Amino acid sequence: MRIVIALGGNALLRRGENPTAANQRHNVRIAAAALAPIARRHELVISHGNGPQVGLLALQGASYPLDILDAETEGMIGYLIEQELGNLLPDRRCATLLTQIEVDPNDPAFGHPDKPIGPVYSEIEAQKVAQERDWSIARDGAHFRRVVPSPGPQRIFELSVIELLVSQGVVVICAGGGGIPVVRREDGSLIGVEAVIDKDLASGLLARELQADALLLLTDVDAVYRDWGTPHACAIRRITPQALRELCFAPGSMGPKVRAACEFVEQTGGMAGIGQLSDALAILDGKAGTVIAMDAA
Repeated sequence: MRIVIALGGNALLRRGENPTAANQRHNVRIAAAALAPIARRHELVISHGNGPQVGLLALQGASYPLDILDAETEGMIGYLIEQELGNLLPDRRCATLLTQIEVDPNDPAFGHPDKPIGPVYSEIEAQKVAQERDWSIARDGAHFRRVVPSPGPQRIFELSVIELLVSQGVVVICAGGGGIPVVRREDGSLIGVEAVIDKDLASGLLARELQADALLLLTDVDAVYRDWGTPHACAIRRITPQALRELCFAPGSMGPKVRAACEFVEQTGGMAGIGQLSDALAILDGKAGTVIAMDAA
């Protein structure tokens, strides 16, 4: 099968964890071990989050716009995944590809930043950094984080290159952090914009365009839950996209995953799975996580 897997940011840097290279490599090594069995059996394309990393880079180099920082994180994280996966699969070729993704310059998201990136702050710290750097800050659970525009992905410019590599048996790491957001100017040329595309929506577009058989959205939660955060929370194991769309999910966390999964299943007839990284193979086999499929009823 042809499979697209999106790794959540927690697969690379856990919340509250010291953002050292050693910690990120350790987490990527764990992720690679979970993905290697799938790569041995199937065509595999990997995307990943970059929220913690791009936020930290923005703190260190405020003069660089987000599109360039997005590209930096694609290279940095892709390198780690490529190397650790290659260490486990010496007979499989891996390649990291910087990926430009077109967005609409008139997307309403540019006027309503809501994508959290970077470290968490207390309320006092958040107010200070917002004033010093002219950043938008919003609550993220019990803490506060910087928020940036997150326009919807429309077109993947390197799609033909990704298709070529995958067809030749290469494990491709691409569209990292949702890809590099670009817009077309009046003369048809491309220019980057200050934004971070949601990696789940970008991965869903990638899976649809590649005509993948399956899309796995891996995070630190073992499944999609009804009534999450209440005493009545219940894991959903199999569900149709139509039924899943009738439920409500947080727009900044599970919401994009549910949307990406439903759109992929509805438009391709393939299966989508949402669950934790360690269950990747079991989710693909329908034995863990939440499986979204047209015949799930």
